[in-house]
Amino acid sequence: MEYFLDMDEQFSKEENAQYVLLPIPYDATSTFQKGADKGPQAIIDASDSIELYDVNTETEAYTAGIYTDKYLYDFSSPEAMAESVYKRVSHFLQRGKSIGVLGGEHSVSIGAIRAVSEKFENLSVLQIDAHADLRESYHGSKSNHACVMRRAQEVANVVQVGIRSICTEEMDAVVEENLFYAHKIRHDKDWMQKVMNRLDDNVYLTIDLDGLDPSVLPATGTPLPGGLFWYDLIDLLELLFQTKKVVAFDVVELCPLPDSKASDALAAVLTYKIISWMEKYRK
Repeated sequence: MEYFLDMDEQFSKEENAQYVLLPIPYDATSTFQKGADKGPQAIIDASDSIELYDVNTETEAYTAGIYTDKYLYDFSSPEAMAESVYKRVSHFLQRGKSIGVLGGEHSVSIGAIRAVSEKFENLSVLQIDAHADLRESYHGSKSNHACVMRRAQEVANVVQVGIRSICTEEMDAVVEENLFYAHKIRHDKDWMQKVMNRLDDNVYLTIDLDGLDPSVLPATGTPLPGGLFWYDLIDLLELLFQTKKVVAFDVVELCPLPDSKASDALAAVLTYKIISWMEKYRK
């Protein structure tokens, strides 16, 4: 399928669309298992099964227009990829579009976050993830998927949710008040409000799908037990959109399974729900 939701042309053309989805099929720095480069197309294909009326927001956000970009990025190196994503996201931001990135591995977020940080002041990045991704460099690159949040910290306030894997090196970059470990929030009934309290007015939302428990979403490159469940995530996002302004987002690290489309469908539904919330609170 060519366009997200496979909509009529009037809702999927660039000139008519408020929302732009940027599929970035990049998977060069993944270290456990490959396949995230198939993620963007799997999300687009699975979106054909989605009803256009969203029950959480009671809206039909597709009427605002959703354009699925077809740009060819420079994948010659992690740094070249990040720079080309930065330029493409900046291009659409300058035209007043609302941006969603479909990965691909998590390193695709580096250029997008940088571009958004130049457009919006008082920006926080809300990271949903199993891993801290705070290494300064990994496998010879500062644009590796393990360095995403370290790069984000250079341009924004970073708040991390669902973390259950971190190395000693990364602890030096941790902001304790902004780190919400999965094993701790399960015992804290107020954890969602505490997350909101750490965020600035404008938020870039980055969702690494391994932030969800593998029983909910097994199709990801580096799954870890003990993650968020579906309604943990939905309740958090509902509160986020009610209290902050989400200015851009990404959904990354879908690694499709050949014999199951359930994870693909979840990622597609999640993408549309985020757009629906953005549209509901856009004005």
